Amino acid sequence: MDPATPSAISREALLSLLDDSSPVVRRALHAHFAANGGEAESFLRGVASGKHRALAWHARRFMEELNFSDPAAEFRTFIRSLSYELETGSLMLARTVNPRLDAGRCCEQLDAIAARCRELIVEPSSAREKCRVLNRVLFHDYGFRGNIEHYTDPLNSYLDVVLERKKGIPVSLSIVYLLVAQRAGLELEPVGLPGHFMVGCFLDAEPFFIDAFDGGILRSADEILGLLRAQEIDPSPLDLAPTPVREVLCRCCRNLVQHYTAAGEIERASLFAGFVGEFESTYERNAT
Repeated sequence: MDPATPSAISREALLSLLDDSSPVVRRALHAHFAANGGEAESFLRGVASGKHRALAWHARRFMEELNFSDPAAEFRTFIRSLSYELETGSLMLARTVNPRLDAGRCCEQLDAIAARCRELIVEPSSAREKCRVLNRVLFHDYGFRGNIEHYTDPLNSYLDVVLERKKGIPVSLSIVYLLVAQRAGLELEPVGLPGHFMVGCFLDAEPFFIDAFDGGILRSADEILGLLRAQEIDPSPLDLAPTPVREVLCRCCRNLVQHYTAAGEIERASLFAGFVGEFESTYERNAT
């Protein structure tokens, strides 16, 4: 592949080669993108922000190698896009502090957990029965758990680290649960309670909720409202409603502001405070 403008090589041809594992192809693509500077960067940024996860990951990898990548700027662009997808957003958030994050490995780990769940699910099964299978796989077979000992450790909030260490806080463990459930064919919802985070299932006649921080214990709506009252919180039925992906990711950022502040890492706290402000201002500008 001789260096040429991206327009001289069709977009379709570049896309077909982007995920090719051949070292020869990768070196040729690297040389091609390096020779075409801004136009190549524009092409890669477009693919990196697209909906095809695998190609987006490879595009970001080339951008990193060519020093085209600014993970914090990319996350801000994602926030402003209003096109929120939980897995993409969680990985992009983690890349703001770990630019070398291997998104492919994260996806493979989630795929493997979900594959084990699918092996154990016997159809027909109710949503509650399927969640019990997910609980067995996640919390017993794989050993995911709440990091009670070091709750404010900022690493508890990053998807790649949670997958490696098998421990996190309520929102990060709920994200893992949701992404595994989605792969296993079970559409669950994030539920941001006051002071806690859970996974909601609204597929059966009566909704129920999964506490991923507490080993996947299943609770009814009445139980949760009772727990909130016990904490002197005046609950509302709206507290049990699904939480938008935008707010899930913003909540992750708020947690990181608090945890980095507690750790004395003011620069990192400021970075995530900026993301919170970006989420809030973007929402306000586009609210109708």
